[in-house]
Parts: sequence; C-alpha cells; structure tokens
Amino acid sequence: MTIRPATATDLPLLQDIERAAGEPFRALGMPEVADDEPPALDLLERFREAGHAWVAETEEDGRVIAYLIGEPLDAAFHIEQVSVHPDAARRGVGRDLIAYAADRARDQGLAGLTLTTFAEVPWNAPYYERLGFHVLAEPELTPGLRKIRAAEADHGLDRWPRVCMYRATTDPAQGLDPGR
Repeated sequence: MTIRPATATDLPLLQDIERAAGEPFRALGMPEVADDEPPALDLLERFREAGHAWVAETEEDGRVIAYLIGEPLDAAFHIEQVSVHPDAARRGVGRDLIAYAADRARDQGLAGLTLTTFAEVPWNAPYYERLGFHVLAEPELTPGLRKIRAAEADHGLDRWPRVCMYRATTDPAQGLDPGR
C-alpha cells in the first residue's frame, strides 16, 4: 500500500469509498448514517487544494482503497474524515493513514490530532482508543471542536452518542501533549 496526496481525479473515488464505508452502519440500526451523502466534490477539492487530502492505494494495481481529509484546528490537526473501503478493512489501512496525517501534522508544528466520532460503534471510538486517542471531557474541548460538535448536532448526528478525541503527535514525555 502507498499513501499519497489525493489528485483531482481521485475525488469521485473518495465519494464511492465513503458510500461503501457507510453501509456497515445499517446493520447497527443507523440507516441514516449509511444513507448520508458523502462529502461534496467542492469540499473534497478544498481539502485537496490545501494539501490535507491523502489516499491509500494498492501496490498491485494502484486502486484507491481509502482516504483521509482534515485541517488544522486550534493548534491540532482535525481529522474530518477517514474512510476505508470495506474490501480493504482490517488490514491497517486506516491506522497507516492516521500515522501519515500525524507525521504531516508534526511537520507543521501541530502537537496533536483531533476527531469526532461515534462513541459506541466498534470501528469508531473503540478503534481510535486502540490507536492512542483518548476521549476529551467537555471542559477540554477547544472552541473549534465545540463548533464542529454543534454542526454535527444540527445535522442530526447526536441521535447516537458522539465524542471528541485527541492523540498527541509527539512524545508526551517531552511535555508537548496539551490534551493530557
């Protein structure tokens, strides 16, 4: 697998990946999440133009199997979306994309990664905890994370428990982890 910056021609593929990655939510009684439209092409293009959209592709045939988009937010890199096609799930692709984003964030002087996710979906918060993220308590939320959570609530995502999470991009022993 290779991770590289997304190209303009990749963007429709990212929408296809998002649709496929949403299907497993149906089995959890979350059909609204499964049916939610993927990010619009103009939004994906905005992340791509900013240099904050990356894809994972297979070494064998160069097929795009996953993507991650995000942006700097309140001194961290906020992962807006990371999605892996179900055909490529459970192979460490998401983990590798997150590690790649952490390296890019560290290169930009950002000490951590943030994301928002479903608290009880096995491939959401429990998965991110295994990757070193921790749930932020309400007083730890930055203004930007509060704004994102409000937008998610307006979109109806609060029908299911959601959390904000943080992971340092640096060694916490160096004193550069503002999340803990």
